[in-house]
Amino acid sequence: MTNAFLSALLIFALRIVDVSMMVVRILMVLRGRKGLVWLIGFAQAAVFVIAIRQVMSDLDNWINIAGYAAGFATGNVVGMWIEERLAIGYGHVRVISSRRGATLAEKLRAAGFAITQIPGRGKDGTVDILAISLPRRKIRALKELVIEIDPNAFITVENVRPIHRGFWPR
Repeated sequence: MTNAFLSALLIFALRIVDVSMMVVRILMVLRGRKGLVWLIGFAQAAVFVIAIRQVMSDLDNWINIAGYAAGFATGNVVGMWIEERLAIGYGHVRVISSRRGATLAEKLRAAGFAITQIPGRGKDGTVDILAISLPRRKIRALKELVIEIDPNAFITVENVRPIHRGFWPR
């Protein structure tokens, strides 16, 4: 029983590593990081082969299969956590403020963010739309500053790949 449990634990750990690498690799594909994608893909394939060999060597062992499935599920979450911590790439943040747009733009610029301020019309009247493109690792600081200045601001973010010019603060 101890060997069966250790085998399942090994499979579980290998699947966490494999699937975490898969999640990060897919996100790097979306960001165009070819060299990194190749390295991660190579390592991921090697780990996968070791894990699947362990499972296939004893298909009657349901503990191995449970370890495989649990490692897969856990690996997805761990991969997302790793990618969030790496924060590689750029984001485009849109802030919509119905009352503090000019103040927000001024204070965010003073903090080093590049802001494009666009007048708009919302459901209840005029609004300021602030467009900010920045490295993903700076999004949390931007969000905290926006909320401090205008707790009612509407904030969205999307991943972007810069293709030409613009101001990209380091």
